Amino acid sequence: MRIAVSSDMDEPVARSLVAELRGRGHEVTTHGALHPGRDPRWAVCSEAAAREVAAGTAEQAVVCCWTGTGASIAANKVAGVRAALCTDAYSADGARRWNDANVLALSLRLTSEPLLKEILDAWFGAEAGEDLDDLENLAHLGRLDLGRPAPGP
Repeated sequence: MRIAVSSDMDEPVARSLVAELRGRGHEVTTHGALHPGRDPRWAVCSEAAAREVAAGTAEQAVVCCWTGTGASIAANKVAGVRAALCTDAYSADGARRWNDANVLALSLRLTSEPLLKEILDAWFGAEAGEDLDDLENLAHLGRLDLGRPAPGP
């Protein structure tokens, strides 16, 4: 799987993330502080990684900043992206299963290497569910991406 990774800081956990993804057999493209010469601002590098997902040049992305919040906000501004800030494995599993999230946002401050592996295990171990309520919610998000109002009451 091709995965875009961005980080606004060259932190050990960000480097571990790239190494872990490559070790799992994924092709990784890097943005921000992980790619010398690229703009490391969290809004810019998170958008760049998210745009790869939206364009179909990456199947998923992982965006990182100090808290993970800014990276998730920036990624979610890109139409077609469903970024989820996950601080534990349960949240990562739910984000994939119930929300069909295609971008994982991580906190550089809170994510240790053992926790990183647990989150990635859960993220890649879960698949989007087929529950009708979840599918209807995803369809609603698709309409929001297109700027269309929700159907009547």
